[in-house]
Amino acid sequence: MLFNSYEYLIYFLPAAVLGFFVFGERPRWAVRWLVVASLFFYGWWNPAHLPLIVASIAGNFWLAHRIQRSPHRHRWVVTGVAANLALLGVFKYADFILRTLAQTGLMDPVELGLALPLGISFFTFTQIAFLVDVSRDKATEPSFDNYALFVTFFPHLLAGPIIHHSEMMPQFQSTANKRVDWRNVAAGLFLLSIGLAKKVFLADPLVPLVSAGFDHATTIGTLQAWLSALAYTLQIYFDFSGYTDMALGAALIFNIRLPINFDSPYRSLDLRAFWHRWHMTLSRFLREYVYVPLGGNRAAETRVLANLLLTFLLGGLWHGAAWTFVCWGALHGLGLCAVRLWRRTGRTLPAPVAWAVTFLFVVLTWVFFRAHSLGDAWAIVRAMAGLSSSADWASVRALVAGNAAAASALAAGMLVVFQRSNSNALVRSFAGSWMTAVAAAAALTLAVLQLSTVAPFLYFNF
Repeated sequence: MLFNSYEYLIYFLPAAVLGFFVFGERPRWAVRWLVVASLFFYGWWNPAHLPLIVASIAGNFWLAHRIQRSPHRHRWVVTGVAANLALLGVFKYADFILRTLAQTGLMDPVELGLALPLGISFFTFTQIAFLVDVSRDKATEPSFDNYALFVTFFPHLLAGPIIHHSEMMPQFQSTANKRVDWRNVAAGLFLLSIGLAKKVFLADPLVPLVSAGFDHATTIGTLQAWLSALAYTLQIYFDFSGYTDMALGAALIFNIRLPINFDSPYRSLDLRAFWHRWHMTLSRFLREYVYVPLGGNRAAETRVLANLLLTFLLGGLWHGAAWTFVCWGALHGLGLCAVRLWRRTGRTLPAPVAWAVTFLFVVLTWVFFRAHSLGDAWAIVRAMAGLSSSADWASVRALVAGNAAAASALAAGMLVVFQRSNSNALVRSFAGSWMTAVAAAAALTLAVLQLSTVAPFLYFNF
């Protein structure tokens, strides 16, 4: 079930909210209601995958208790992490590994053809973090109902944010959160309307400009290559941050505050700042559960640089089973190494130059993230560098003229990206005035009226 669908907005979300607060006087039943609603939400896509997530939840809950009670907790946490990674590996990476082995001549071509369960990367990382925190005595969970809700809570289930047990369980256990808070309801709907507007009016209209370049990578010219790369830079931001706003808004209606995931990342002045502001909960996970265990900043400089590179190689691979994602992760790892070495010189760039360098690097690397293959990615990069022989002024003019909505979304998107107040700031300062209510209602209504063609969120692929 998509956040940007009639089924979700008109039927599922109101029913889930109503049931939760009807059961509010019986907190355990309110939690169970949300678990059942969340599993229904997940099973809407493919009921065949429900046993997988239920088994994953039950298995990890049992492992957490073994870790807590066993004198050999290290063995159990290693077993748990390995089991979760094996589950992820089978469904997400098995065919990628088999194809790679076949391409190197080590085996005959064969594919398992397993369908990728939605959200498997997110609910797997959430549970790995929980098991590790249990082993560090940073988390404990005696209630299976609360743990099941921690994993399945539908606003974050399919595409994050990646949550910590410690930040969510006090909220799930609170009896006060089981009663309606109309200010939270209003603020949640306000944030949800912002997210839906981002998706419908800014992200989706950019698709023609993105596809025109990335679907014809080997024949495009310089201008179209830059146009498509910039369009995708905005598309992925508004698509994913729009999803996150809708997730945080829906959660707030239930009096649950999920961690923010974006904080105007395209205004960053270096790549390190970018990763503190883009997909912030993934950055936190990679830092706490990959980079720090590898040694973090505590090792010799060459080891620190190697830790950075390996962390982002794994971060790239987490996004998808393709060499394009690995390359994207490697480029960001190398970029962060370069930023670290530059900072050690004590020199600084003027803010406009620092922003331009960072933004151009991000735009260029998104090419590898979006391209169908490494060959296509390099073809687009070469075109962006002016090495294409195609003269594309006329084709770009025709493309823009034929896609007025896309051109308008591109211009509007650039303005929105650099606004001082992002959605986080707007909801923090939310006052619940009539003007705000009218604006939110208008945005929500107009967006819903545009839902005749529903496009999935991009991060559902990861």
